[in-house]
Amino acid sequence: MSRILNVGAAQLGPIARDESRQVVVGRLLAMMREGHARGCDMIVYPELALTTFFPRWFIDDQDEIDAYFERAFPSPATQPLFDEAKRLGVGFHIGYAELVVVDGVTRRFNTAVIVDRRGNIALKYRKIHLPGHAEHEPYRAFQHLEKRYFEVGDLGFPVVSSMDGNLGICICNDRRWPESYRVMGLQDVEAVFIGYNTPTHNPPAPEHDHLTSFHNHLSMQSGAYQNATWVIGVAKAGREEGVDQLGQSAIIAPSGEIVAMASTLEDELIVAKCNLDWCRSYKETWFAFEKHRRPEHYGLIVERTGARPPGSAA
Repeated sequence: MSRILNVGAAQLGPIARDESRQVVVGRLLAMMREGHARGCDMIVYPELALTTFFPRWFIDDQDEIDAYFERAFPSPATQPLFDEAKRLGVGFHIGYAELVVVDGVTRRFNTAVIVDRRGNIALKYRKIHLPGHAEHEPYRAFQHLEKRYFEVGDLGFPVVSSMDGNLGICICNDRRWPESYRVMGLQDVEAVFIGYNTPTHNPPAPEHDHLTSFHNHLSMQSGAYQNATWVIGVAKAGREEGVDQLGQSAIIAPSGEIVAMASTLEDELIVAKCNLDWCRSYKETWFAFEKHRRPEHYGLIVERTGARPPGSAA
């Protein structure tokens, strides 16, 4: 009997700067209930799904910055999501800004978790490929200060067996890097959940703007195909605090084909029955890693960070 994970990709429209956690959670609960009514086993929410995308602003007041972070998860404001998931018997994925104190040191991460049908956190991931910059760049129409507000994730790219499948997470810019998928692919991942906040304008390279939607799908479709996994990419979309953000949330099969895609820039739930056993057709043929990979020739991938031309000094 096939293993079917009926997935609802819960795209969010804009979240205003002054919109409370309670209001946002109400929107998330509405889509969770809609997903349950449509037979979903798993609801996938975007990156930083509880607040507006605050790295677009240079903020020098640490207390103001920290107001966007969760010190506990679940918190009193987010506990209703866990309670409703348990009541309905559905799992969910959600991204948020995480603040933790470890050995007296405050640390901040761009984080996402998978919560199972019983309302328990099954997997946590902290974003590794942080885009943008760390210092104020006033020439920009808006900032992208993830390198200022977050640390590089320290949990690697874990995969968990949950919801009758092998599930993984990466976040936004991670989707552009083939290494993200391959590390999970080597753990036999069968579904990767990706939340993103992607502006349609890139101030350092506006010549790329017309390709934003193409690159979004290209990276996720290739990751799905080359690692024989479902990929569920979910946006926070629309014009948020003056910045236009990409939508086009998509559910992508192990073949690389898009099987469902959002058609608005608002709160929208798209649903697809993801047959996890379809992964096997690719895992056992083109991408039978144990037969065809040659890691002895891939050393540069982990030995070198930047590109250097042939013959250049080490």
